[in-house]
Amino acid sequence: MTIIAVTATHIVLALAGAVGLAGYLGLIVGPACASYSRKWEKMAAAFLTLFILAGVVVTGAAIGAALVWSYDRWG
Repeated sequence: MTIIAVTATHIVLALAGAVGLAGYLGLIVGPACASYSRKWEKMAAAFLTLFILAGVVVTGAAIGAALVWSYDRWG
């Protein structure tokens, strides 16, 4: 049996993931599902919010990659 070392970085990453998930559910999925009354419409709206999530993730990854790529010029 191995002991897993939990560092401050792990805690910060877990909290950031939890805050991001809560924001996604509360600010994107919640209003999208509240706009419809039928069950299948709510499920479709929740599914379509995955495209919004993908766009946010791709945009963040592109910004992060641009910062890493140009770090030697500005850092």
